[in-house]
Amino acid sequence: MKHIALGTLDVSRIGLGCMGMSAFYAGAGSDDAESIRTIHRAIDLGVTFFDTAEIYGPYTNEELLGRALGDRRDEVVIATKFGTIRHRTDNTRGLDGSPENVRLSIEGSLKRLGVEHIDLYYQHRMDPATPIEETVGALADLIAEGKIGGYGLSEAAPATIRRAHAVHPVTAVQTEYSLWTRDPELEVLPTVRELGIGFVPYSPLGRGFLTGAIRSRDALEPGDFRRDNPRFEGENFDENLRIVEAVESVAAEVGATPAQIALAWLLAQGDDIAPIPGTKRVSRLEENVGADRIALSPAQLAALDAVPAPSGDRYADMSPLNR
Repeated sequence: MKHIALGTLDVSRIGLGCMGMSAFYAGAGSDDAESIRTIHRAIDLGVTFFDTAEIYGPYTNEELLGRALGDRRDEVVIATKFGTIRHRTDNTRGLDGSPENVRLSIEGSLKRLGVEHIDLYYQHRMDPATPIEETVGALADLIAEGKIGGYGLSEAAPATIRRAHAVHPVTAVQTEYSLWTRDPELEVLPTVRELGIGFVPYSPLGRGFLTGAIRSRDALEPGDFRRDNPRFEGENFDENLRIVEAVESVAAEVGATPAQIALAWLLAQGDDIAPIPGTKRVSRLEENVGADRIALSPAQLAALDAVPAPSGDRYADMSPLNR
């Protein structure tokens, strides 16, 4: 597995998003044993970058990752997130980037993960009630104390990234990015590249849509959060199948799966990008990691670059994003 640099962090250029093992998708939390096997197999295949968050479960995903890593903790880079649970009040879901909440959040994550430090600690969503400078000041204190190696921002606007970076260098920015979500190319990617910040695309397979496995909204089970996602609804779903068809066409030409082609396209966008495709199955993990060996031709990349823009917003509520 090839590696890249996220700031000062050395990571495998394909990571593992652990969210779906414990939250939001149908079947989450139903087979921890298979999820742990997937984490172990990832390490064996050279994956060193693992992504979780306190809100996943909540809490259970961090606990799962901690159990799975065990004595292999020193072989990996752990990223987790805070800021979407209000620990200062009643531990309910809500934005809180206050220094006090930063402190309460890190102590909980360290305990659940069973580690003494976290390599990359993201603010999951920006809190409009707390100036980013105050949040980053608290994160800088955690870096000085050795509790975190660096910090990141998830779904932050370019202006916020600049303000944060002026207080203490940002290690990485995490934002949705794939063949059906290319918004970061307009402002976010140019900003992080100018500042020397790493970039971590989440949902690099379009929440599973780009794999070609979801041909109908009826395939989504009750309780799957994608049933409420605008891109999976009605005419939007049918329109977005055009993107899948383009990916499938290149996959047939290369002799790879659509998931591998979608990831290979993303990897071709720069050597400062480390996508974190999520899965809770060993077979899917092995498929995703196989993208590391695929080099698309200029003609194939051009064909993928030309796919139509997606129909529908990527969340039902876009207000917490890009701020």
